Amino acid sequence: MFQLDYEVEEQLILRDFLARKDISKTTLTAIKYQGGDILVNGHAQNVRYILRPGDQVTVVFPPEQMSEGLKPELGPLSVLYEDKTILLLDKPAGQSTIPSRNHPSGTLANFVCGKFEEEGILSTAHIVTRLDTDTSGVICVAKNRHIHHLLSKQMNEQLFHRRYTAFAEGHINTPLIRIEQPIDRKEGSIIERKVSAEGQYAKTDVTLLGNYVNDVQAFSVVELKLHTGRTHQIRVHMQWLGHPLVGDDLYGASSHQFARQALHCSSISFLHPLTKERMIFDSPLPSDMKYYLKQSKTVEIRSM
Repeated sequence: MFQLDYEVEEQLILRDFLARKDISKTTLTAIKYQGGDILVNGHAQNVRYILRPGDQVTVVFPPEQMSEGLKPELGPLSVLYEDKTILLLDKPAGQSTIPSRNHPSGTLANFVCGKFEEEGILSTAHIVTRLDTDTSGVICVAKNRHIHHLLSKQMNEQLFHRRYTAFAEGHINTPLIRIEQPIDRKEGSIIERKVSAEGQYAKTDVTLLGNYVNDVQAFSVVELKLHTGRTHQIRVHMQWLGHPLVGDDLYGASSHQFARQALHCSSISFLHPLTKERMIFDSPLPSDMKYYLKQSKTVEIRSM
């Protein structure tokens, strides 16, 4: 069972102390009714208890049930880092992050739950950063709903950073482009998105890394930084820019040159939810993107 231990430094009501530790009301409710506990110096106390300097507070989180419809399965996982709170994985292209109607099994979440079950971890797959099926790269998983809450809060506070490497059709000649265009669902589709004034605010920074050409097309290699996390945000913003991702036939590119959208989450950075240490996890370009780059030659970037 997952627990956290704290030392009290000043006189404070237990409820206020827990709030300072970012333990949400939802989590407190789960602790109260689903088998958790709050201990002060080893004894159960209610949230109105007055703490004194030197007291030891232990929060015992209740065991979690696997999410409904998420069947644990044993399968390969490329682990970049793991401790009692987080799991960083390198997802291959072609694997879905969570189950869907088209991919009910074999997803990364299925395999995470299988790993947890095999290791006796009483939790479910809390996916902090989700990637499209055909997008490769780093994914962050929380091992507890409280840890998921802390990492989500970092996202809202712009402390959680994600960087992507992509190939975009055509040549881009501007070193840095900031795209702030709202994104909405496209009419008649449950999958496709579009830039729309009625949509949700979305912000992406695009940094040009180089221009290339091969036997079939000209393309640019770009690094993208997400400031928001809308569905298909990078793909939609690059289409709006006039440079859809190589292989992304859903958003106007041809899939004849590349079998998927050429998009890879190359880096994730955040503060560890407990130690507050800045952590960075990187993933090198996958083999298909490396090969495509190897078959191409650089082109001098024209100044604007």
